[in-house]
Amino acid sequence: MARKAVGIKDVAREAGVSVTTVSHILNDVEFARASDETRERVKSTAERLGYGANRIARSLRRQQSEMIGLLSEEIATTPHAGRIILGAQEAARKRGLTLVLINTSRDELDIQRDTDALLRQQVDGVLYATMYHREIDLPRSLRSVPTVLIDSTSHDGSVPSVVPDEEGGAYVAVDELIGHGHRRIGFVTNSDDVPATRGRLAGYRRALAEAGVEFDPALVVAEQSETPGGYKAALAVLDRDDADRPTALFCYNDRMAMGAYRAAAELGLRIPADLSIVGFDNQELIAEGLYPALTTVALPHFEMGEWALGALAELMVGDADSATKDSYQPAVLSCPLVRRDSVAAPRPVGGSAGD
Repeated sequence: MARKAVGIKDVAREAGVSVTTVSHILNDVEFARASDETRERVKSTAERLGYGANRIARSLRRQQSEMIGLLSEEIATTPHAGRIILGAQEAARKRGLTLVLINTSRDELDIQRDTDALLRQQVDGVLYATMYHREIDLPRSLRSVPTVLIDSTSHDGSVPSVVPDEEGGAYVAVDELIGHGHRRIGFVTNSDDVPATRGRLAGYRRALAEAGVEFDPALVVAEQSETPGGYKAALAVLDRDDADRPTALFCYNDRMAMGAYRAAAELGLRIPADLSIVGFDNQELIAEGLYPALTTVALPHFEMGEWALGALAELMVGDADSATKDSYQPAVLSCPLVRRDSVAAPRPVGGSAGD
């Protein structure tokens, strides 16, 4: 009698962990949250059950092309998000896979056409990276091939996905300001109702609450998330009496922070002597080019690309029984703070800019 193929679900059950944990450990995801003891238990369980050898044999039988498609929704043209491609490419190279890139638009017909072009290349799987964090309807043709989403989730949760920790990133940004002594902190935010907007507001509010600072909705102003919007929102928050003016701003992204720098200059406020500012994205051309250089929060572009490729590799080797709900919970990656020169302690009440 033929022996039943061992799947990832079998390894997870035997090791007493989730399918996602097994996938992370066996794909050597560096930032997987697992203890050394858990890693050893999972690897020894997989070896004992013959899971690794089974995966290789199954891959050979299926005559895979060893090509991965990366369908990028305009991110290939943005300087700060190219690290998604780099992360996926380096992870693919380690596995002997070749990455095929197509840059598409947000138009449904373009996405369908470009997806079909990738599938004609007989790719074994597809990474679909969106321009910004949001929920999407998965293109129909991608349901015929293993697919992983980057910086987005599907409405029906039908495929694995990886997203940044928007709330956690905002929390560390505001906590940095609080740690320097700021208590009146404005939030220059995005007017679009997307997951990043909601998550960053939640992180802002959580940091204030944990520091015992009352939330003031008058200090939150929403505009379009570009430099002009940041300028307009910052003016609305800052153009008030000294006693009522915030001593610090948290900005939804670095482009809005650049607008906030302009607003501060027009009001005669020096950064960081009179006003501290923290951004989000770590778009280096902006953050390092501003004077003083902008303290900001980095989006984990490289890590998202790396994680997505590892998750896709697991799908491609084909455990039909690994398609569990646990597999398709979004992976949420942390957003670290990048300290530069735009944050300082608030000047004493009644002091001058030269104090």
